Amino acid sequence: MDFFATSATAARQRTDCAIVGLYQTKRLTEDATTLDKASDKQISAAIAKGDIDGKLGSTLLIGHTHHVACKRILVVGLGSKKEFNERAYRTATAAALAKISGTGAASAVSYLSRETLKERDAYGVARLAAAEAALSVYRFDELKSEKAKKPKLKRFGVAAANRNDQTAMQSGLKDAAAIIDGVKLARDLGNRPANVCTPGHLADQARDLAKRFKSIKTKVVNRAEIERLGMGAFLSVTAGAAEPPHLIVMEYSGGATDESPIALVGKGITFDTGGISIKSASAMDEMKFDMCGAASVLGTMLSLARLRLPLNVVGIVPTCENMPSGTATRPGDIVTTMSGKTVEILNTDAEGRLILCDALTYSRKYDPETVIDIATLTGACVIALGHFHSGLMTRDNDLAEELLTAGRTAADLAWQLPLTEDYAKTLKSNFADFANVGSKSGSAISAGCFLGKFTEGLSWAHLDIAGSAWKSGKAKGATGRPVGLLTQFLIDRARL
Repeated sequence: MDFFATSATAARQRTDCAIVGLYQTKRLTEDATTLDKASDKQISAAIAKGDIDGKLGSTLLIGHTHHVACKRILVVGLGSKKEFNERAYRTATAAALAKISGTGAASAVSYLSRETLKERDAYGVARLAAAEAALSVYRFDELKSEKAKKPKLKRFGVAAANRNDQTAMQSGLKDAAAIIDGVKLARDLGNRPANVCTPGHLADQARDLAKRFKSIKTKVVNRAEIERLGMGAFLSVTAGAAEPPHLIVMEYSGGATDESPIALVGKGITFDTGGISIKSASAMDEMKFDMCGAASVLGTMLSLARLRLPLNVVGIVPTCENMPSGTATRPGDIVTTMSGKTVEILNTDAEGRLILCDALTYSRKYDPETVIDIATLTGACVIALGHFHSGLMTRDNDLAEELLTAGRTAADLAWQLPLTEDYAKTLKSNFADFANVGSKSGSAISAGCFLGKFTEGLSWAHLDIAGSAWKSGKAKGATGRPVGLLTQFLIDRARL
């Protein structure tokens, strides 16, 4: 989809559909008033008939317009003017786009972007609108024999109050377009079934990024090299699988050659049965989403390359399947990690931390400025935070604030959980340096503490995206999170 900003008046903007607003008091926005006057009071007449009342998310499409440049007028309810905030703006925009998708409109311009939002400037308003537009046209039907009818909307514009805002909006739309591409890649990878999106498929996707962008170099480490590196924890997870494991390393070079990179480490379990500690059959199909951390790293690398940010980033993805078989790792087995630390595996379904700990150790070879791991790590995080926030854990308060701020800017929210030694004590083992699981209480945090044992001396953060990476039920599918948060974090770092 193409995005653009315009400062033309609503009556003069040539487009297939102009989107304007109506508050619950039946008060038209300024742009709606302009269109109403220019179109012989068609909007006022519809309101008088009771066709729309301004309730948030309500819509009215006027298909035959007079004396205006647009072919259609879409009036969308904005709710209470006093309560019109970022959430209301997104709701109204989503409702408008859903309505447009059922028409033949190939272009649309939203004049809702001229309404005041305390939380957002012109740049941010444009970012939000573009994200909603991309969401409205996303379809995953590549494996269906009959493809879904795609929305005809190809161009989406936001209206600016003045030339300065128009420039800011153009900048916001440029950044949004790059992030949207990364989100789409992450969603597509997450939505593909495990017999398609294998560890080898993720490796091929990483190689493809290197072919598309000169700024990215990709290396794929095979099983023999993983063994040579001493990644015993990683290998323990893949011991029962027929699919070979890979350690994918993508290097983005946008900064000075002597500048330490930011490392993004993504969990890439392309299917998680739980291993010998097998999961229940209910919703096990959703364990194809257990590679969404890896998908978010690939998506972020794509967005990063599109934005050409002036910094260095390395994306590290340990990827394999966790399967039960005669060769699978058993509860009680002890493995030696790349760091030399030993781990007693009490639960083979706590496998993500095992592949990540070796990948985190591997990241040290780059002397990283910052390390962030991203993983669908624990069901406990879903219980703690639901599906709205990603769980953030770190010992670095400055890094925490950077990530939380980036999440707010990108509307891809995280929430910080404590990471203290009290939780780490639950990982005690009588037979190894520590176990891979602790007590059930606070288990999302003890999982973070496990990873923390491999990140001493690093500026490191852990993002548990088990609740935010995909949706279940009727809307089942990958969300592409937290590509927005991660890319915004990199944008902010590039500005320092």
